[in-house]
Amino acid sequence: MYEVYQLVLFVIVAFAVGLSIPLLLRRLRREQAQNIIEEARREAARLREEALLSAQREIQDLREKEEERIRKREEELNALEERLRQREDRISKKRQYLEILEENLRREEAELARLIEAGQKLLAEERELLEKLSGFTQEEARDYLLKLVEAESERYFAKKIAEVERRTKQEAERRARRILADAIQRLALDYVEEATVTAVPLPSDEYKGRIIGRDGRNIRTFEALTGVEVLVDDTPEVVVLSSFHPIRREIARIALERLLEDGRIHPARIEEMVRKAKDQVEAVIREQGEKAAMEVGVDLPPELIQLLGRLHFRQSYGQNQLRHAVEVSFIARMLAEELGLDPRPAKRAGLLHDIGKALDHEVEGPHALIGADLAKRYGEPWPIVNAIAAHHGQVEPATVTAVLIQAADALSAARPGARVEAYERYIQRLAELEKLARSYPYVKEAYALQAGREVRVIVRPEKATDEMAAKLAYDIARRIEEELQYPGEIKVTVIRQIQYTETAR
Repeated sequence: MYEVYQLVLFVIVAFAVGLSIPLLLRRLRREQAQNIIEEARREAARLREEALLSAQREIQDLREKEEERIRKREEELNALEERLRQREDRISKKRQYLEILEENLRREEAELARLIEAGQKLLAEERELLEKLSGFTQEEARDYLLKLVEAESERYFAKKIAEVERRTKQEAERRARRILADAIQRLALDYVEEATVTAVPLPSDEYKGRIIGRDGRNIRTFEALTGVEVLVDDTPEVVVLSSFHPIRREIARIALERLLEDGRIHPARIEEMVRKAKDQVEAVIREQGEKAAMEVGVDLPPELIQLLGRLHFRQSYGQNQLRHAVEVSFIARMLAEELGLDPRPAKRAGLLHDIGKALDHEVEGPHALIGADLAKRYGEPWPIVNAIAAHHGQVEPATVTAVLIQAADALSAARPGARVEAYERYIQRLAELEKLARSYPYVKEAYALQAGREVRVIVRPEKATDEMAAKLAYDIARRIEEELQYPGEIKVTVIRQIQYTETAR
């Protein structure tokens, strides 16, 4: 507004003095330009002063921070210097203590050398005195003693002959147990415990009504196609599939999960999903059978591969049957190697020994005989067929391989943790082992380790000497042999340790 007013005033003045309009405008632009330049100079000077003040403040802040950091660093260096000084003082004291110990050791070594020299002189004098009293020289006395020892040795060894024969039989039995123990200890396989029911989670409880369907047609169709009972109870967001046939239960689980993901649940869709689930399970069966055969290293026909893979969905007392078959194959191979036999028939028969369980829900009779019939049908040689049929005693074992399969099957089932009953007995045996070791008065603590193959006993050092600790290990080992039943060997380790503790302040 002020500029407009100034412009009007300037025009009036120009008219008054007789100036032309263009000249008037040029003068007006010149004055405006000068005013803008002057204003820019003042603004630049102001900004420069503000920038200088800001830079001075930042420099001051940085200087203060750096001074604070230097002060803290000086304090840390002072503290570190103090700790180093204290450590040097402690090292100096330890050096003085070690010098005193070294001086004492030199004196004791000198005293020991003097005592040894005196002892040697006394032994020489004693030898001369004995020669004078006995009337024998050293060589004559040695010959006389050797004759006495020889005569006594003949009587001693005559008594030992019968004992050696008895101990030979015991050693043979002990070595057989050790072979079995070594074979089972070389094996490490995991088991997955399964049950006869499978719980399938639901996105929400409203799916229970959709699974049942109008008038129950969906659930009846599902149960008819899978052969599995569907339990829809009050458990929130869960349905249970119940069947003793593990493959049917797996097919039902996969089909139901796919139906829940798809959301369309009706008889036609159920039939489609069950068919796809069957195809998927068949693929898993074939894959598991091939994997087991490859893991063991045997070549099997496709029919036996398919039957072997069905054991992946079978369990006995929580022990997966396919893993049990692989483990029996490994143990049988190891036993054959320990005995110097050809391991190939043993591992093949071990892998196929429970093949009859793949059809025992469909064929009546003992699974060992069913498996032998299947092996014979698909061209397995007679020793393999006999080993399969004899592993539970339905027929007599006719080969060494059949006996090895019986032993390997029993070892796999009885291995600690393999089955529920065996696991409980295994825990009880560990508790009995520790209880026996703790029953001695000098024992402070005892621990059973390595699945019961070792027990470590800690004695009270103030009450038991090293000689007593050695005798304690022998006594515990003999009591374990007499009172407990166990596979293989148990190592007894007695620990006696004295610790000296000092605190540096």
